[in-house]
Amino acid sequence: AATVAILAEPEEVEIAIDDKDLRIDVFRASGPGGQSVNTTDSAVRITHIPTGIVVSQQDEKSQHKNKAKALKVLRARIYDHEQAKADAERAADRRGQVGTGDRSERIRTYNFPQGRVTDHRIGLTLHKLDRVLAGEALDEVIDALVTEDQAARLATLV
Repeated sequence: AATVAILAEPEEVEIAIDDKDLRIDVFRASGPGGQSVNTTDSAVRITHIPTGIVVSQQDEKSQHKNKAKALKVLRARIYDHEQAKADAERAADRRGQVGTGDRSERIRTYNFPQGRVTDHRIGLTLHKLDRVLAGEALDEVIDALVTEDQAARLATLV
């Protein structure tokens, strides 16, 4: 069995971090460093409120350097988060189009020995395979599909 999926070209995820979406906390760093660690609020914790991603940085002695590093790490984590979300959407689209590929999901059968075309979605069988492939009897298949689609749409409205 063969399946086909038609998907849009993946786009590059753009990240725009708005200052109002960030909560920045400063605190005293922990660990080695002596008196300077205990007396200055040089460590930085940045929370991206929309995603809930939290980044803490306390490597540098300067609060400004720690903040710059934390923003860089936060941007990378948000990028990964958005990329994973886009990948999940694309995978869901693909699964919706392809299905499992089982025989039970077949759409149309072209039976060359019997000269028959069967559309399994609407139960249409035509013994005009050569004419369908030549495009002469293709309108019969299309018209039947359109009629069935319109009937299904009307049924959902009622």
